[in-house]
Amino acid sequence: MAATDPGSGAAVGAPTNVLPEKLSIAYSPCPNDTFVFHALTHGLVPGAPAFDVTFADIDVTNYWVQEADAPDVLKISYPALPLIQDRYELLHCGGALGRGCGPLVLSQGAVSAEALAGGVIAVPSLLSTAFRLFELWAEQNVPNGMQIKVLPFHEIMPAVAAGEVTAGLVIHEARFTYQNFGLTCHTDLGQWWEAQTGLPIPLGAIVARKDLGEAALTELSGLIRASVDHAWADPKASHEYVMAHAQEMDPEVAQQHIGLYVNEFTRDLGPDGLAAVEALLAKR
Repeated sequence: MAATDPGSGAAVGAPTNVLPEKLSIAYSPCPNDTFVFHALTHGLVPGAPAFDVTFADIDVTNYWVQEADAPDVLKISYPALPLIQDRYELLHCGGALGRGCGPLVLSQGAVSAEALAGGVIAVPSLLSTAFRLFELWAEQNVPNGMQIKVLPFHEIMPAVAAGEVTAGLVIHEARFTYQNFGLTCHTDLGQWWEAQTGLPIPLGAIVARKDLGEAALTELSGLIRASVDHAWADPKASHEYVMAHAQEMDPEVAQQHIGLYVNEFTRDLGPDGLAAVEALLAKR
């Protein structure tokens, strides 16, 4: 179940500047995250504390958030939320949801349901939204099950292209680059989800330690929203930071990535975003 938002707006008379002087935060080097958090972590948002930033793929943070040494703030996949909601609060800003931006199942040419059932499917994480959507889709379309192999995200398309796996589950910029590997989109799980539910796709969540306190979480949410606003108002300001961590991504692909994953849901989940989170977590 999605948590209530402590950061929907500070009440009149609510205390301000209650955050510690420094916080630890972990998010991915993907362009959407570096675009969103650039201002917050570079002293461009008035009143923000200093941030100790760790770059980590979401498969790492999905498990790290369960450990005692996890950072104060992390980007995780929504399916990991029920595992840590006793210690972490879901913030209603900074994350990744959207329409037309879901994960893809890629293959070499057309592949039948029987071939999928008898083959190996490479996935980036067992706790990812991508994998949860894949499970839900497979329950209807590949009822006999299949063998799953977890691979780092950047290894999945090459493995499919080399015939090492039958198909691969990919996310993010792979939407724009899979044709370069000679691959075919077998299924767009985002389109499938939207057709099933009418809701956006809940991909990545921002969570913060509950023991920071409600007032601090409210302040933090406001600062993250200010960072999003700054990124939109001056997109060139973050360009160097984004490209420095974009893992040799083509600048045009990086901009497509940002355009797809940074949207109104990034600033505030809103009713549709919350309904999407509830729907995904209810299907367990």
